[in-house]
Amino acid sequence: MNFKYERKELGQDKINWIQNEAKQGEILEGTVKNIKPFGAFVEVNNGVVGLLHIEDISVSRIKSPEERFKVGQNIKVMIKSVDKNLNRIELTHKELLGTWEENILSYQEGEKVQGTVKEVEKQKNGIFIELKPNLVGLAEYKEGYEYGQKVDVYIKKIVKDKKKIKLLIVS
Repeated sequence: MNFKYERKELGQDKINWIQNEAKQGEILEGTVKNIKPFGAFVEVNNGVVGLLHIEDISVSRIKSPEERFKVGQNIKVMIKSVDKNLNRIELTHKELLGTWEENILSYQEGEKVQGTVKEVEKQKNGIFIELKPNLVGLAEYKEGYEYGQKVDVYIKKIVKDKKKIKLLIVS
């Protein structure tokens, strides 16, 4: 992906941190400094800013990083990759939101819960509903629902071996 953003000159201390200390898989506290359509720039380790690409924010599809974060917000991120040639780090957030197996533990078949419409299948095969940032189920298609809308759903079936949740929209 080609994108252009202004890059401040890094001081030697920041370069040293990226070159010698930043490790893939390391979890850090950070502050959201800027939000663009393709992702968020997060400051970690006293001034080093890394890119948190939109696809690394959540398992659920989101249209904008602003759905999850605001400038100035403190968040946890994990280093996805370190580019020592360009002195850049790439960050991820979705791995810190719990696994499917961990997140499903708070739900049961037969339960009515609230979710958010994340995608309406073009062929009208169904509607993807986010229950948690790393937990999405599929509801049968119904007219009139759109992205971002809050809905009440009934959990028809949880298929753990396939990591699927079958839902029914009730509102």
